[in-house]
Amino acid sequence: MGALDHLSNIFDCSGGHTKLNKRRQLQTVEIKIKIDCEGCERKVRRSVEGMKGVTSVDISPKQSKLTVIGYVEPEKVVSRVAHRTGKKAELWPYVPYDVVDHPYAQGVYDKKAPAGYVRNVQDPRMSQLARASSTEVRYTTAFSDENPAACVVM
Repeated sequence: MGALDHLSNIFDCSGGHTKLNKRRQLQTVEIKIKIDCEGCERKVRRSVEGMKGVTSVDISPKQSKLTVIGYVEPEKVVSRVAHRTGKKAELWPYVPYDVVDHPYAQGVYDKKAPAGYVRNVQDPRMSQLARASSTEVRYTTAFSDENPAACVVM
């Protein structure tokens, strides 16, 4: 088959336009979109159900969350929902608060987030909260009750 493939590539008359089929992977796309009533829910569902590659659609109005499972690209789903419904749509910006080191730090905690969720922040300043410097460790252990060589002033 190698020789036949080579010859077919040489005598190809398609004008150099080869269509490469990329295999899309099954993805779960979570979108934050405000859903006020059953009419909004129906409108959002219909905007996504007609897309090629969508296998299931789940809507959670209390969390203002749309979950789409299928062989789709997240950016295309968000843009289609925003265009068809006329509502502001964005990828789901929240993670469970168990995942974050400091869920109540400034910039992570969000009052508008659903219960049990905080913002997913990849800010390097937030990672400083997780690590204490060696100077801080020395001062905190100097006055600790568990340290036998602690300061006797206390």
